[in-house]
Amino acid sequence: MLQELVGAIVALVCVALVYAGMAARVVKQYERGVLFRLGRVAGEVRPPGLTLIIPFVDRLAKVNMQIVTLPIPAQEGITRDNVTVRVDAVVYFRVVDATSALVKVEDYKFAVSQMAQTSLRSIIGKSDLDDLLSNREQLNQGLELMIDSPAVGWGIQVDRVEIKDVSLPDTMKRSMARQAEADRERRARIINADAELQASKKLAEAAQQMSGTPAALQLRLLQTVMAVSAEKNSTLVLPIPVELLHFLERGNRPDTPPTEGTAHQTPEQPSKEITPEETTPNGDRTQAPDLNGAPGPEIGRHHLTPNPGGGSRSD
Repeated sequence: MLQELVGAIVALVCVALVYAGMAARVVKQYERGVLFRLGRVAGEVRPPGLTLIIPFVDRLAKVNMQIVTLPIPAQEGITRDNVTVRVDAVVYFRVVDATSALVKVEDYKFAVSQMAQTSLRSIIGKSDLDDLLSNREQLNQGLELMIDSPAVGWGIQVDRVEIKDVSLPDTMKRSMARQAEADRERRARIINADAELQASKKLAEAAQQMSGTPAALQLRLLQTVMAVSAEKNSTLVLPIPVELLHFLERGNRPDTPPTEGTAHQTPEQPSKEITPEETTPNGDRTQAPDLNGAPGPEIGRHHLTPNPGGGSRSD
């Protein structure tokens, strides 16, 4: 009799242990338990720790409450300015209502993934290429709002959405590189032109200052020669002032330029009027006087003097 009683007690204990093992559940700190009794949600969400259920009647579903990092596959689309791009992103979300996440959606991770892909394609079609490349913060906020709107009813909260990369075609990359190069060259030319304008104003002021003192120009020339000679060059280029060339040009110019069709006459050689020659009775040739009455120079004239011996002698 005693043996039968001991055996019954042992059997009850074993049944109790088995029942306790089947009824006991452990919920981790980052999880929440949703109890389904005969297919219906029963009671509140089970907190972390040890909890008991009725075996074969209750079913405890555990939901992870941690932040989930869900990468969005690269989506190819055409922007508003007709540029084909590939954009991939990442979504950070977490479950805030475990019951809604299990009851209202079949697979909340897959649902969030599909919603994120659809929203990303919509964002690509509504945005320009410049916005995708430079204005990502605003696009991230818009994408987060588009994903979070339907996810709120699923008991899910989207914490953050980030666009990871924007892939462009090679032709578009080359075009953008040429555009950037042209823009930088334009800015460089503008800066150089501004520098030339300022330099020209300063040079004009310096020239106006030097015009009152000619020695200043000569000193400036000497400073230039010293600066060039200090570089140990084998050839020295000496600039000549333009004023010196004007001075040489004025020195070579005649005082009274001759006119066409007339010969230039110098004051040392006055013009002479040619007169016909006259012959003396003795056969000597003399030049006729000029119109003013002055006798002309004698040409080939023999002077006759009386000879005491009865003849004449010519000198």
